[in-house]
Amino acid sequence: MLLRALLLGGFISALLLPPTSACGPGRGIGKRRHPKKLTPLAYKQFIPNVAEKTLGASGRYEGKITRNSERFKELTPNYNSDIIFKDEENTAADRLMTQRCKDKLNALAISVMNQWPGVKLRVTEGWDEDGHHSEESLHYEGRAVDITTSDRERSKYGMLARLAVEAGFDWVYYESKAHIHCSVKAENSVAAKSGGCFPGNSTVWTEGGGTKAVRELVPGDRVLAADEDGNLVYSDFLLFIDREQHVRRLYYVIETSQPRETLRLTAAHLMFVSQGQDNGTRSFKSVFASDINPGDRVYIANQTSMSLREVTVERVHLEEDIGAFAPVTSHGTVVINGLLASCYAVIEDHSWAHMAFAPLRIAFKLFSFLYPQDYKPSLSHLHVEGVHWYSQLLYQIGTWLLDNDSLHPLGMSARSS
Repeated sequence: MLLRALLLGGFISALLLPPTSACGPGRGIGKRRHPKKLTPLAYKQFIPNVAEKTLGASGRYEGKITRNSERFKELTPNYNSDIIFKDEENTAADRLMTQRCKDKLNALAISVMNQWPGVKLRVTEGWDEDGHHSEESLHYEGRAVDITTSDRERSKYGMLARLAVEAGFDWVYYESKAHIHCSVKAENSVAAKSGGCFPGNSTVWTEGGGTKAVRELVPGDRVLAADEDGNLVYSDFLLFIDREQHVRRLYYVIETSQPRETLRLTAAHLMFVSQGQDNGTRSFKSVFASDINPGDRVYIANQTSMSLREVTVERVHLEEDIGAFAPVTSHGTVVINGLLASCYAVIEDHSWAHMAFAPLRIAFKLFSFLYPQDYKPSLSHLHVEGVHWYSQLLYQIGTWLLDNDSLHPLGMSARSS
């Protein structure tokens, strides 16, 4: 209990301190990002650019919910006074939705008021119990809403759609001149519950030239990683901040060309891409896996020469895989399946995440110094199923202190999938 209290106090202090220097590979990675410039969606455009009921968007239709069905308890009313509900049926059905849909809608309501003072978000269609939509519509599950602004000014709808994307809806469609359609994943969706992980069969390089499946790592192993200057080093593996052996999860598959390597990681996990500078040099930038596109330049490791070089992303797609493991090393990075990635997720700034985990690293180092013979066996009990309590704490405080642009819209769940 004392150790946990010390870690908590140290973590809060670390998170509150301003990031005065870069932590993690490359220089400049700790700099504060400029506010994101928002671009309105074009008419008939949808994001992501896949069909609504696919894994990459809101997922498959799971069946109509009626007032008499067992699944009706999945719906919750939304009484947010900052949202206007049309409720033309006069049954309050439009106020009923899944918790995930409610959370995203409430976040969007705030964005609308900030974007256009005096204007509110308006919901014209929510949960449908009367069969007014097409077959297998997500409106029948309370997972979709049609929205406008309260002033019904159609020139705002393109930006409204963009704000809905930023609020974290899993699929947004500028469907008609009269409204924007938004939908979310099911509450039990593996994609909606993913933080930052790799499948269990992903491989790391260990000191001495061997390889190991990530699921087999134990405290005290030393694996290939990169320091803050981008030099390859062997770094101590500390613990898993998420470890779920049998869960099926949706992974972004990053495929490179020349040489061809494949890395699977969840949407909210951070990876490093090369960023050009005005002086002709290049630096590392941490980005969410879901934001990596073909043509981006990522980093591949050469264990023999202990060097990194850039390689082009050729293809990005989505696949399900088994197991979810999020290893943390002393340096906060890891070379996995030959490619350099961060150990962190959800917060889109590797240096901030690395700072936030500093108390945990110090505690591990202190413990190994004081009890060198007991280091490995004493820490093995930390490898429990699920998300580590320290990660849950980081995410919760991050939601209080950081703006929405700094957090991945999928967030992180403390529950196992």
